[in-house]
Parts: sequence; C-alpha cells; structure tokens
Amino acid sequence: MVDNCFSVGAFCVVGALLAMILKQYCSEQSILVSIAVSVLVIAFFVSFLGGTIDEIRSIFESAGISESCISVIFKVLAICCITHISAEICRDSGETAIASAAELCGRAAIMVLSLPLMTSFVQLIDKLIKV
Repeated sequence: MVDNCFSVGAFCVVGALLAMILKQYCSEQSILVSIAVSVLVIAFFVSFLGGTIDEIRSIFESAGISESCISVIFKVLAICCITHISAEICRDSGETAIASAAELCGRAAIMVLSLPLMTSFVQLIDKLIKV
C-alpha cells in the first residue's frame, strides 16, 4: 500500500515537472500532460479500490443502509473527485472562470442526485415529530 502511494506520488511529481518544463515552450502540451497524468492516476485509483468498494458496501449493508443510499454516496464521491480535478486543471491553464463553472456544475449535480435522500430524510423527521 505504501509502495503504491509512493509510486503514484513520484509519478505525479515527474508529471508536474514535465508539465512545468513544457509550459515554457508550449502551454497546450503542458495541459495535455496534466490531463494524461490525472487520468492515469484516476485509473490506478479505481482499479485499486475495486475490491475495497465491495467491502465498504457490505459494511453499509450490515449497518442497515439501503442500496440506493450507498449508490448515491459513491456517485457523489465520484462527482466530487471529477469536479475537483477538472477545476484544478482549468485553474492551472489560467481559466479560473471555467474552473468556477465546473465547480458550480458539480455542486448542482450533487444537489440533484441527493434529492431522493433529502426527501427520505424529511419524511423520517416528519415521522419522528408525529410520534
């Protein structure tokens, strides 16, 4: 586990140095290097968590949390990660307005995705108040 984190960290540092060097000569290629490194790290992360996600699901299920809630939690986490990385790449390329728009879109997606959970929560509160 530590070896994997060290390898990913070293890969990211080398990618950042390469992007920084390329930025002096051709900023478009620098952005492509940043995107490529980000995609490869995310792919490693997803493959690394494959078995762990099943274990997390079983923990949630044993706690009595429904499958729909678990699904929403994982989708929200994915949206957060994708939005954050996208916004940071936009900021690195000097496009702060686009980064802010990406973050706003991510927040809206999370809000829409969590509406069924909010509805269930309000219904639960209503039942508790009536008791």
